[in-house]
Amino acid sequence: MTLASTLLLAFAMSTDAFAAAIGKGAALQRPHFREALRTGLIFGSIEATTPVIGWAMGMAASRYVAEWDHWIAFTLLLLLGGHMIKEGFSQSEDEESERPTRHSFLRLALTGFATSIDALAVGIGLAFVDVNIVSTAAFIGLATLTMVTLGVMLGRVLGQVVGQRAEIVGGVILIGIGSLLLMEHLGVLA
Repeated sequence: MTLASTLLLAFAMSTDAFAAAIGKGAALQRPHFREALRTGLIFGSIEATTPVIGWAMGMAASRYVAEWDHWIAFTLLLLLGGHMIKEGFSQSEDEESERPTRHSFLRLALTGFATSIDALAVGIGLAFVDVNIVSTAAFIGLATLTMVTLGVMLGRVLGQVVGQRAEIVGGVILIGIGSLLLMEHLGVLA
């Protein structure tokens, strides 16, 4: 793979994480850059690790992962998004000022994993191509770190505009990402 194709792959792998990060930023009470960077590091680390895992799995698991990756990602994003929507509707006016200033590591890791299932499948495909998986995974991780950090900060602006229902917007974004992934894999979207 050329450097240009590696960079394109890296940014393509980070787009769904970017969209999820906007939702995560919108659900927080004015997130600071440090929280955005923390989120970016978590997502980027996961996004860099999953293609290596996929690459290591190689041909043995390629059929299984290719058949189920979209369903796994859809289910995780649906559950996380549904939970965010439920929390958004249960907030009162008084709780608006009490939106969290940061998300738990577990919540970020689960969302990061759900948005990186496609990178796992890409890693399996890369096992059959002449590619340096370590540098490719590093590019994917760095692109995701950058895009997610920017996404959380963009979500900060969105959260101020949307106000009390920012958590609902974040949940809808996650469900939308999961639905798009599912439709792409099922061939509904070309």
